[in-house]
Amino acid sequence: MNLVLFDLDNTLLSGDSDFAWAQFLISRGVLDREIYEARNLTFFEQYKAGTLDIFEFLDFQLAPLARHPRALLDAWHREFMAECIRPMITQAARILVRHHLAAGDLVAVVTATNSFVTGPIAREFAIPHLVATIPAQEAGRFTGKPRGMPSFKAGKIQRVDDWLESLGLYFGSFADTVFYSDSHNDLPLMEKVRRPVAVDPDDILRRHALGAGWDILSLRD
Repeated sequence: MNLVLFDLDNTLLSGDSDFAWAQFLISRGVLDREIYEARNLTFFEQYKAGTLDIFEFLDFQLAPLARHPRALLDAWHREFMAECIRPMITQAARILVRHHLAAGDLVAVVTATNSFVTGPIAREFAIPHLVATIPAQEAGRFTGKPRGMPSFKAGKIQRVDDWLESLGLYFGSFADTVFYSDSHNDLPLMEKVRRPVAVDPDDILRRHALGAGWDILSLRD
């Protein structure tokens, strides 16, 4: 059996679900455009530059979840899936995921984006496992804070290790280990697996992949 891990934003999706969720809430009037749009853009640029403070970002990104009941958040998310996420999913991405699932690989999405936003997206791909940043809850409501280590940069390795351990497995349990990602932020996990694959990579990752002889592919239609 092989282990196959997928980053989500700008890898399986031709866009960023974290950024899009905040923009969706702004478009609905849930978040103030003047305040939130500029901060959302700033955090997105910091992520691309590799300078993002993940805890500062999570304070921004998770706070709106704490202000609204879960039923309303779920209703907004269904609209978000239809309007924003499904248009970001290419046929090539669906085919690649189906190929690995049909091969009997252990498949997971490994993403820094929180599990409220990404859980339904993983299910859209029929991917059975999700390793994501977890938004803390109390009595069925989000607190606005993360629980445990964010699934970001080197934190992705620890979170994947913990997930595999919960299944009685570890990286050495597999004939092959694969990680698909677009971002240089994922270099720690890419260097952990046997077969890293750069998917529509950013410039930094592209240079690294070319120098290391890694596979490079595109999932854009």
